[in-house]
Amino acid sequence: MIAGADGCKAGWIAVAGATPATARVEVHHTFVQLVDSLPPDAVIAVDMPIGLPGQIGRGGRGPESLVRPLLGARQSSVFSIPSRAAVYAEVEPFANATELRDAHSRASVVARQTSHLPKSISIQAFCLFPKIREIDKLLVDRPELRCRVIESHPELAFWRLNNELAMALPKKIRGTVNPPGMEERRTLLASQCMPRSLLDAAPPKGAGADDLLDAAAMFLVARRHREGLARPFPNPPLRDALGIPIAIWA
Repeated sequence: MIAGADGCKAGWIAVAGATPATARVEVHHTFVQLVDSLPPDAVIAVDMPIGLPGQIGRGGRGPESLVRPLLGARQSSVFSIPSRAAVYAEVEPFANATELRDAHSRASVVARQTSHLPKSISIQAFCLFPKIREIDKLLVDRPELRCRVIESHPELAFWRLNNELAMALPKKIRGTVNPPGMEERRTLLASQCMPRSLLDAAPPKGAGADDLLDAAAMFLVARRHREGLARPFPNPPLRDALGIPIAIWA
């Protein structure tokens, strides 16, 4: 069994199965639920940063600066993730948008203090922090998962599946799904044996159509990893102070 996962409004969307032909789509409220729904040897590739350094150098944790140049116009989809201290500096819930903005500002102070060239946090990255912490806490508590829960990124996965060429069209434009870009990705995933019935289906409640395609791309990275074909950026992976690997796989 393998699985590809992506964060979504309802929690986590996963494409899981032994092969593309047997893959199913499901939503789990927590990442622990997703992991525990699978056999104990299942490889899970997830579109979420894993591994949090204490200090951040130029270009981010390390993997980001390696993969961005490969993605052309799609490189802005790779967010810079700050230090462990910054990711844990402010913990939700926030009562309103003002509280969220204030928390973002305070976390940015910590990020600047723990980066070699002082760098704030984008609001997009800040909104990922709850899910980053969710996986991080799991890998701290259950270190045996570190060899089979791997970080990937959809656009890097598409680059790899597309003969190492970045996708020509954006998946979204100003936050709205771009149908030609979605179809470009569906066609590529179908060429890798993902069933069109899965790719064309309406996503489960609490997930978007783009989340479904991203999870399908993660599924194919997990398959590559199981077959010994996946490549980490950097190679070999870095490790944070807790021993958690830091690499984006494709």
